Amino acid sequence: MSQNPKASPNLPWIPRLLMTFLAFLVDLTRRPNITVNRRLFNLFDFKAPASKKPNNGVATSDIKVDPSRNLWFRLYTPETHGGGGGACMPVVLYFHGGGFCYLAANSFSFDRYCRRLARELRAVIVSVNYRLAPEHRHPCQREDGVDVLNFIDETNIENLPAYANLKQCFIAGDSAGGNLAHQVTLGAIEKKFRKLKIVGLIAIQPLLGGEERTESEIRLQKSTLMPMHRTDWMWKAFLPQGSNRDHPATNIFGPNSVDISGLNFPATMVVVGGFDPLQDWQRRYYDGLKKSGKEAYLIEYPNCGHSFYVHTQIPESSLLIEEMKNFIGLQSAYQ
Repeated sequence: MSQNPKASPNLPWIPRLLMTFLAFLVDLTRRPNITVNRRLFNLFDFKAPASKKPNNGVATSDIKVDPSRNLWFRLYTPETHGGGGGACMPVVLYFHGGGFCYLAANSFSFDRYCRRLARELRAVIVSVNYRLAPEHRHPCQREDGVDVLNFIDETNIENLPAYANLKQCFIAGDSAGGNLAHQVTLGAIEKKFRKLKIVGLIAIQPLLGGEERTESEIRLQKSTLMPMHRTDWMWKAFLPQGSNRDHPATNIFGPNSVDISGLNFPATMVVVGGFDPLQDWQRRYYDGLKKSGKEAYLIEYPNCGHSFYVHTQIPESSLLIEEMKNFIGLQSAYQ
């Protein structure tokens, strides 16, 4: 475990500026009464439109699942090249970060990131626009994710390409989305899908926690994005009212956790950053998977803080995509 006394890594100026501004905007719009000033936040949450014409090798389209709750997803389909290169591509169901309370599938940063994933992983990406807390608390987000899986399994989606292999379906997410990736997988593994098979889970710096204060939370409490005072507020906004941080949606292998040892839980890749205050919880998540008899891989980047993966200026963001590509290739080969 790193004992580096610094609260944040050395960053290029663009990622540092963007992270600092996002932290400022979140603190400006989250209220003490656990509500969000959505109008103010949305002024600065720039959205990227869908583009059926390929942009940098990837076409996108927005698919409605349930308009009554604004449940939809953005579909990212990489261009195929001659010689049958698009004969078979895995499908990645992706959940964006944002502390359960912020951002969307079409937020500029996540649109750019999912476009990059589709292009470099050679995968069809399904980025879920789930409902946000505190207006919609847990388990609404998990229900949205499972419902998107059911929709994909039961619906002939016009823009879903023939080369999308639903038998090689991965569930992934970053930060709060990494937590949701676990929750949705847990809610879906006992379902009998007709066309779809979940073969892997990728949790990128998942937002996890508990009543205990860990060493990394205390040591890195001055971090830019995820200090304790901010994550405490997010848990109050996300969890059912009256719950504490040992709720099983927060402390996945804590005192109130769900025993997954008897479940057909897929292989899981857990990504940790050495400057992320949540790293102790993320390692416990990995340890809990291993103790439950599950296949799990721990990928660590000692010099990275929270959300490094969305910034192309940070070299480890490219290294992570290579790790994801290797994990997807390994699990797909088993099918």
